[in-house]
Parts: sequence; structure tokens; C-alpha cells
Amino acid sequence: MTFEIVGDVEQQETIASGRGVKIRSYLKKVYGPGRWRKRKGVATVRLANGKVRRVELHWYEAHGIGKRDFKIKTYLDR
Repeated sequence: MTFEIVGDVEQQETIASGRGVKIRSYLKKVYGPGRWRKRKGVATVRLANGKVRRVELHWYEAHGIGKRDFKIKTYLDR
């Protein structure tokens, strides 16, 4: 499902780095070499159907490359 992040990503923390990032070879091939980290945080997003929801996001990030491959892990509001 596609979505748009509305506002800032809060409560950011690193959940994996270095060898803990399982798809390092994919990230290096697609985006280039970097010190890749898997991160998570909480944000408000607008879904493709127009609904606005509070979610937990996971993504990959490297210095000089930025945040890539966002994924919604959990919906926090009911």
C-alpha cells in the first residue's frame, strides 16, 4: 500500500546496524555504499484511500544517502 508521511517522524531509534541489517547487499547495489542502519519511529501518514492514521514505520538509512524503503509495521490508532 502506498502512503504519504504527514508531519515529522517521532520516537526514532536504531534497531539494527552493521551486520544486523540483513539486506545490506541489496541496499548497496540499489542506493550505493554507506553505513546502513534499520530504524523505526512513529508518524502520522495519509493512506492511498485518503485515511489519516498513526503508524509505526520501519526504514533504512545511511549518512549522505538518506531514508529509504519505508514500510508500515503497525497501526497504532483504532
